[in-house]
Amino acid sequence: MALLHRAELTPSKTELLDGWAPAQPWFVGDADVALESIAAFRFDDPEGEVGVETLLVRAGSGPTLQIPLTYRDAPLEGAEESLVGTMQHSVLGKRWVYDGARDPVYILTTASAALSGGHQASLFVDVDGERVERKPSALVTGSGASTLPVSLPAVLDIAVRRDGRTTVVETPEVGLVIQRVLDGSVPVRPAAHTDAVRAEGMLNGSWDGVTQPQQLVLVFQN
Repeated sequence: MALLHRAELTPSKTELLDGWAPAQPWFVGDADVALESIAAFRFDDPEGEVGVETLLVRAGSGPTLQIPLTYRDAPLEGAEESLVGTMQHSVLGKRWVYDGARDPVYILTTASAALSGGHQASLFVDVDGERVERKPSALVTGSGASTLPVSLPAVLDIAVRRDGRTTVVETPEVGLVIQRVLDGSVPVRPAAHTDAVRAEGMLNGSWDGVTQPQQLVLVFQN
Protein backbone atom coordinates (compact mmCIF):
# COMPACT_ATOMS: atom_id res chain seq x y z
CA MET A 1 0.00 0.00 0.00
CA ALA A 2 1.29 3.46 -0.91
CA LEU A 3 0.08 6.32 1.28
CA LEU A 4 0.07 9.61 -0.62
CA HIS A 5 -0.23 13.12 0.76
CA ARG A 6 -2.23 15.98 -0.66
CA ALA A 7 0.78 18.19 -1.14
CA GLU A 8 2.45 20.72 -3.41
CA LEU A 9 5.70 19.77 -5.14
CA THR A 10 8.21 22.42 -6.15
CA PRO A 11 9.18 21.83 -8.87
CA SER A 12 6.58 19.32 -10.04
CA LYS A 13 7.72 15.87 -11.15
CA THR A 14 7.35 16.64 -14.84
CA GLU A 15 9.04 20.03 -14.42
CA LEU A 16 11.99 18.27 -12.80
CA LEU A 17 12.15 15.79 -15.66
CA ASP A 18 11.92 18.53 -18.32
CA GLY A 19 15.52 19.44 -17.60
CA TRP A 20 16.79 15.86 -17.27
CA ALA A 21 15.03 13.51 -19.69
CA PRO A 22 16.05 15.17 -22.99
CA ALA A 23 19.73 14.62 -22.11
CA GLN A 24 19.28 10.85 -21.74
CA PRO A 25 20.36 8.54 -24.61
CA TRP A 26 16.93 6.86 -24.75
CA PHE A 27 14.97 10.11 -25.07
CA VAL A 28 12.65 10.29 -28.09
CA GLY A 29 10.32 13.23 -28.66
CA ASP A 30 10.27 17.00 -28.83
CA ALA A 31 12.97 18.26 -26.48
CA ASP A 32 11.73 21.84 -26.48
CA VAL A 33 8.24 21.15 -25.09
CA ALA A 34 7.09 20.29 -21.57
CA LEU A 35 6.57 16.62 -20.79
CA GLU A 36 2.99 15.37 -20.63
CA SER A 37 2.08 12.92 -17.88
CA ILE A 38 0.30 9.84 -19.27
CA ALA A 39 0.05 7.51 -16.26
CA ALA A 40 2.02 6.24 -13.26
CA PHE A 41 2.31 3.30 -10.90
CA ARG A 42 4.05 2.63 -7.59
CA PHE A 43 5.60 -0.21 -5.63
CA ASP A 44 5.95 -0.46 -1.85
CA ASP A 45 9.32 -0.14 -0.18
CA PRO A 46 9.32 -2.99 2.40
CA GLU A 47 10.92 -0.59 4.88
CA GLY A 48 8.44 2.20 4.15
CA GLU A 49 11.18 4.78 3.66
CA VAL A 50 11.63 5.25 -0.09
CA GLY A 51 8.98 6.29 -2.61
CA VAL A 52 9.10 4.09 -5.72
CA GLU A 53 7.15 5.41 -8.70
CA THR A 54 7.32 4.89 -12.45
CA LEU A 55 6.10 7.76 -14.59
CA LEU A 56 4.86 7.30 -18.14
CA VAL A 57 5.28 10.53 -20.06
CA ARG A 58 5.32 11.88 -23.58
CA ALA A 59 7.31 14.71 -25.14
CA GLY A 60 5.17 16.39 -27.77
CA SER A 61 4.55 14.04 -30.69
CA GLY A 62 6.98 11.41 -29.39
CA PRO A 63 6.17 7.94 -28.03
CA THR A 64 5.40 7.13 -24.40
CA LEU A 65 8.55 7.01 -22.26
CA GLN A 66 9.02 4.98 -19.07
CA ILE A 67 10.88 6.80 -16.29
CA PRO A 68 11.24 4.98 -12.95
CA LEU A 69 12.01 7.29 -10.04
CA THR A 70 12.71 6.98 -6.34
CA TYR A 71 12.08 9.66 -3.74
CA ARG A 72 14.33 9.84 -0.68
CA ASP A 73 14.63 12.09 2.37
CA ALA A 74 18.44 12.12 2.14
CA PRO A 75 21.06 11.61 -0.60
CA LEU A 76 21.78 8.03 -1.69
CA GLU A 77 25.49 7.53 -1.19
CA GLY A 78 27.20 6.14 -4.28
CA ALA A 79 24.42 7.13 -6.71
CA GLU A 80 25.38 10.76 -7.30
CA GLU A 81 25.46 10.41 -11.09
CA SER A 82 21.86 9.15 -11.06
CA LEU A 83 20.41 12.10 -9.14
CA VAL A 84 17.64 13.63 -11.25
CA GLY A 85 17.30 16.59 -8.88
CA THR A 86 15.63 17.73 -5.70
CA MET A 87 12.16 19.04 -4.98
CA GLN A 88 10.32 20.44 -2.03
CA HIS A 89 7.36 18.46 -0.74
CA SER A 90 4.97 20.64 1.27
CA VAL A 91 4.38 17.81 3.79
CA LEU A 92 7.57 15.71 3.75
CA GLY A 93 10.12 18.45 3.08
CA LYS A 94 13.09 18.18 0.74
CA ARG A 95 13.17 15.08 -1.44
CA TRP A 96 16.10 13.72 -3.44
CA VAL A 97 14.86 12.20 -6.71
CA TYR A 98 16.87 9.42 -8.38
CA ASP A 99 16.74 7.48 -11.62
CA GLY A 100 15.29 4.21 -10.33
CA ALA A 101 17.67 2.12 -12.40
CA ARG A 102 20.43 2.92 -9.93
CA ASP A 103 18.38 2.65 -6.74
CA PRO A 104 18.46 -0.66 -4.82
CA VAL A 105 14.84 -0.26 -3.65
CA TYR A 106 13.52 0.14 -7.21
CA ILE A 107 15.47 -2.94 -8.29
CA LEU A 108 14.19 -4.98 -5.34
CA THR A 109 10.53 -4.04 -5.72
CA THR A 110 10.39 -4.28 -9.51
CA ALA A 111 12.26 -7.57 -9.68
CA SER A 112 10.10 -9.06 -6.94
CA ALA A 113 6.88 -8.08 -8.73
CA ALA A 114 8.00 -9.37 -12.13
CA LEU A 115 9.38 -12.66 -10.86
CA SER A 116 6.53 -13.49 -8.47
CA GLY A 117 3.52 -12.29 -10.46
CA GLY A 118 2.98 -9.22 -8.28
CA HIS A 119 1.05 -6.03 -8.95
CA GLN A 120 1.39 -2.30 -8.44
CA ALA A 121 0.79 -0.93 -4.96
CA SER A 122 -2.70 0.11 -3.90
CA LEU A 123 -2.91 3.89 -3.57
CA PHE A 124 -4.43 5.72 -0.61
CA VAL A 125 -4.59 9.47 -0.07
CA ASP A 126 -4.52 11.02 3.38
CA VAL A 127 -7.57 13.31 3.51
CA ASP A 128 -8.00 14.99 6.89
CA GLY A 129 -6.64 11.97 8.69
CA GLU A 130 -8.64 9.42 6.71
CA ARG A 131 -7.24 7.10 4.06
CA VAL A 132 -9.16 7.32 0.80
CA GLU A 133 -8.34 4.82 -1.94
CA ARG A 134 -7.35 6.28 -5.30
CA LYS A 135 -7.90 4.49 -8.59
CA PRO A 136 -4.52 3.81 -10.23
CA SER A 137 -3.82 5.34 -13.63
CA ALA A 138 -1.77 2.30 -14.72
CA LEU A 139 -2.12 -1.40 -13.91
CA VAL A 140 0.97 -3.62 -13.93
CA THR A 141 1.37 -7.37 -13.47
CA GLY A 142 4.37 -9.64 -13.22
CA SER A 143 4.40 -12.77 -15.36
CA GLY A 144 6.57 -14.98 -13.19
CA ALA A 145 5.69 -17.50 -10.51
CA SER A 146 8.97 -17.72 -8.62
CA THR A 147 9.04 -18.12 -4.85
CA LEU A 148 12.75 -17.31 -4.68
CA PRO A 149 13.25 -14.10 -2.66
CA VAL A 150 15.11 -11.12 -4.08
CA SER A 151 17.65 -9.40 -1.84
CA LEU A 152 18.32 -5.68 -1.60
CA PRO A 153 21.53 -5.05 -3.59
CA ALA A 154 24.27 -2.69 -2.48
CA VAL A 155 24.63 0.50 -4.53
CA LEU A 156 28.22 -0.36 -5.45
CA ASP A 157 27.10 -3.77 -6.78
CA ILE A 158 24.72 -2.19 -9.33
CA ALA A 159 25.97 -1.81 -12.91
CA VAL A 160 23.88 0.30 -15.29
CA ARG A 161 24.23 0.40 -19.06
CA ARG A 162 22.10 2.75 -21.12
CA ASP A 163 21.70 0.83 -24.35
CA GLY A 164 19.74 2.80 -26.93
CA ARG A 165 16.06 2.59 -26.03
CA THR A 166 16.61 0.35 -23.02
CA THR A 167 18.47 0.55 -19.73
CA VAL A 168 20.19 -2.65 -18.61
CA VAL A 169 20.71 -3.09 -14.87
CA GLU A 170 22.88 -5.87 -13.46
CA THR A 171 23.46 -6.97 -9.88
CA PRO A 172 25.06 -10.17 -8.56
CA GLU A 173 21.57 -11.67 -8.15
CA VAL A 174 19.24 -10.18 -10.77
CA GLY A 175 19.26 -8.36 -14.07
CA LEU A 176 16.68 -5.94 -15.45
CA VAL A 177 16.05 -4.66 -18.95
CA ILE A 178 13.96 -1.50 -18.63
CA GLN A 179 12.10 -0.60 -21.81
CA ARG A 180 12.40 3.19 -21.89
CA VAL A 181 10.55 3.76 -25.17
CA LEU A 182 7.15 2.07 -25.19
CA ASP A 183 6.64 1.55 -28.89
CA GLY A 184 5.54 -2.10 -28.87
CA SER A 185 9.02 -3.63 -29.07
CA VAL A 186 10.01 -6.36 -26.61
CA PRO A 187 12.87 -6.06 -24.08
CA VAL A 188 15.57 -8.61 -24.92
CA ARG A 189 17.85 -10.20 -22.37
CA PRO A 190 21.52 -9.18 -22.97
CA ALA A 191 23.62 -11.76 -24.79
CA ALA A 192 25.80 -12.27 -21.70
CA HIS A 193 22.77 -13.73 -19.92
CA THR A 194 21.44 -16.17 -22.52
CA ASP A 195 22.58 -19.22 -20.55
CA ALA A 196 20.86 -20.81 -17.58
CA VAL A 197 18.76 -18.62 -15.33
CA ARG A 198 16.84 -19.73 -12.25
CA ALA A 199 13.74 -17.68 -12.96
CA GLU A 200 12.54 -15.04 -15.36
CA GLY A 201 9.61 -12.65 -15.41
CA MET A 202 8.17 -9.76 -17.35
CA LEU A 203 6.46 -6.71 -15.91
CA ASN A 204 3.54 -5.80 -18.17
CA GLY A 205 1.36 -2.70 -17.93
CA SER A 206 -1.76 -1.07 -19.33
CA TRP A 207 -3.30 2.38 -19.03
CA ASP A 208 -5.87 4.57 -20.78
CA GLY A 209 -5.52 4.29 -24.55
CA VAL A 210 -3.55 1.01 -24.43
CA THR A 211 -5.55 -1.90 -25.81
CA GLN A 212 -2.85 -4.54 -25.28
CA PRO A 213 -0.56 -4.67 -22.22
CA GLN A 214 2.87 -3.20 -22.87
CA GLN A 215 6.01 -5.08 -21.86
CA LEU A 216 7.81 -2.74 -19.47
CA VAL A 217 10.65 -4.59 -17.74
CA LEU A 218 12.30 -7.97 -18.28
CA VAL A 219 13.78 -9.43 -15.09
CA PHE A 220 15.93 -12.52 -14.73
CA GLN A 221 17.75 -14.18 -11.86
CA ASN A 222 21.29 -15.39 -12.44
